[in-house]
Amino acid sequence: MKLYSYFRSSASYRVRIALALKGLPYEYAAVHLLKGGGQQLSSVYRELNPDALVPALEDGSQVLTQSLAIIEYLDELYPVPPLLPSTPADRAYVRSVALQVACEIHPVNILRVLQYLKKRLSISDEQKSEWYQHWIDAGFSSLEQRLSSEHRVGDFVFGSVPTIADLCLVPQVWNARRFEIPLNRYPTISRLAANAMALDAFSQADPSKQPDAES
Repeated sequence: MKLYSYFRSSASYRVRIALALKGLPYEYAAVHLLKGGGQQLSSVYRELNPDALVPALEDGSQVLTQSLAIIEYLDELYPVPPLLPSTPADRAYVRSVALQVACEIHPVNILRVLQYLKKRLSISDEQKSEWYQHWIDAGFSSLEQRLSSEHRVGDFVFGSVPTIADLCLVPQVWNARRFEIPLNRYPTISRLAANAMALDAFSQADPSKQPDAES
């Protein structure tokens, strides 16, 4: 398998965690989202992924895109350890938390949105940071309220083992810290992320440990 990834990409981070949890070897192909105007915009990469986004996963003749689809593909092919619970209701819960992060919090703060705000709308760096913090706080406030009262929450979003929900939560927490957003208002989110990062698979997938990592 070959993973096209950028070390700071939250979506790529999710897939790296899944691959590490499954113990699957893969080739890391760095796609720098800033160098040369963005390597993801090159004609060569667009042939692989017309959306010009990372990650993309090559598995034999298959080219897969969208992090959650890739993770579920891996989970179906390599079901141990499982990344989804066994019952429909619990799977729906885990997926809903994953989607709350991946579809409600993450999209408004991705690189191409922030670049549009700066380059086309000419907002300042201070305004960009305010934008980022606003949407993190809006998303984390509701997620914290939900997780703090959810009986299925344990050491992880679902009980005692990580699921696809934790794979989405941890990268979003990493990004929030990168933008120096205080997380003391979100003790449940912070606790769950810390528990996950204590596992080797999550630690190995950390952006700072990737081949293309920069200081």
